[in-house]
Amino acid sequence: MLASVLGGCALLPPAPAPAARPAQPETASFALNGRISIDNLGTRQSAGLRWAHTAQSDELLLLAPLGQTAARVYRDAQNATLDDGDKQYRAANTELLMQQVLGWYLPLGGLHHWVLGLPATESPAQIEHDGAGRIAVLRQDGWEIRYLRYADNRADSLPTRLQLVRENLLMQLLIDEWEFP
Repeated sequence: MLASVLGGCALLPPAPAPAARPAQPETASFALNGRISIDNLGTRQSAGLRWAHTAQSDELLLLAPLGQTAARVYRDAQNATLDDGDKQYRAANTELLMQQVLGWYLPLGGLHHWVLGLPATESPAQIEHDGAGRIAVLRQDGWEIRYLRYADNRADSLPTRLQLVRENLLMQLLIDEWEFP
């Protein structure tokens, strides 16, 4: 019976994803579903990812293979928390908290711009474009972000696959679904 239920799920068409950035990306709230793989000093990890971003807060859910929440990271203007199911950790900075608990971190300060296919506005960036005018490579704040795939060929298309590199950390981010309010 379980096989027929799971098989039936495979027949459902995927939800349509918006192909273009929101009109005001700097203030846009969004949510995305995807997957992340991390190679940190030769140690490899992977997880499902659910990220809800607003101008005031971020909530990241790192999901185990069967969809259970392995870790919840939340940040707002006051502090950051990380809950791994057994213990809750707090710090003033999300990146420092993730580094201390997980051994790696997502650079949320720039990442909410980078996943939209844009440089962060707060610091200088080096940008290489592809033939469609989209960012192919972005270097900012010590990170190199490679845009490996976009939703379509338009200049304002949303990225669907990114590679982030910094020192001994290599991350692949695959975005399966975008949601905009």
